[in-house]
Amino acid sequence: MSSRIRTTALLALLTVLIIWIGGRFGGQSGMIIAFVFAAIMNFGSYWFSDKIVLAMYHAQPMDEQQAPGLFRIVRELAAEAQIPMPRIYMIPEETPNAFATGRNPQNAAVAVTEGLWRLLSPEEIRGVLAHEISHVKNRDILVSTIAATLAGVVMFLANMARWGAIFGGFGGRNEEEGGDGILTLIVTAVLAPIAAMLIQLAISRSREYLADETGAQLSHHPESLARALEKLEMASQRIPMENAQPATAHMFIVNPLTGKSLANLFSTHPPIAERIRRLRTMQPR
Repeated sequence: MSSRIRTTALLALLTVLIIWIGGRFGGQSGMIIAFVFAAIMNFGSYWFSDKIVLAMYHAQPMDEQQAPGLFRIVRELAAEAQIPMPRIYMIPEETPNAFATGRNPQNAAVAVTEGLWRLLSPEEIRGVLAHEISHVKNRDILVSTIAATLAGVVMFLANMARWGAIFGGFGGRNEEEGGDGILTLIVTAVLAPIAAMLIQLAISRSREYLADETGAQLSHHPESLARALEKLEMASQRIPMENAQPATAHMFIVNPLTGKSLANLFSTHPPIAERIRRLRTMQPR
């Protein structure tokens, strides 16, 4: 099964999960509402994904006068990847990290934190940006944003289910099913977020390995990205990103939730050590 078909199937499964939760809330009516909700979220994340995520992290647009070195690196990498130059944003955050977002290469954006700009050398920054440009080139930025949006919806619905179980369920379904209906809502509240995170994990881990490989080819220096990943992992453990959301964690080059044990159970990133090992087995091109 190709990567694109597998990703489409996973996103469809996540949408079905939302509809199923809706059915547990209110039967057929709940399923219809959940379907409409999922359709709206898919539509919204397609057209406004970059704006939503960038606003969530208070990212500020940059111009070339503010960061000429950053623009030069991104312009060179975009030319190497044969894609339009993405918009560039700076996130006012000490934790060093970066992500790419947008619905296609023509509407892409790359965001880096102030901490990353200060911590890494120019060659290491180039390696990180090559990784993010690779996400744009490989056209998986839309997939990651839609997965983030739908996973967030699933968690929201699961929280509703949890409150519904506490206060006796929703409507006639639980009157008919009695205690079994409340039990179903409790199971839904516990399992739905786990299912959403596992689906995100399946989407994201293969994407990160591919972006590392493509990024190393674009930068012609795998070691720069390997060294950057080492520094980013250590820094993220010392300074976890306080406002990072689990539903968007998979978009960053390294897990921004490092150090939060519960979040690590559902890490959407492959082990940094394995990513570094793979990079160091590559030959510079």
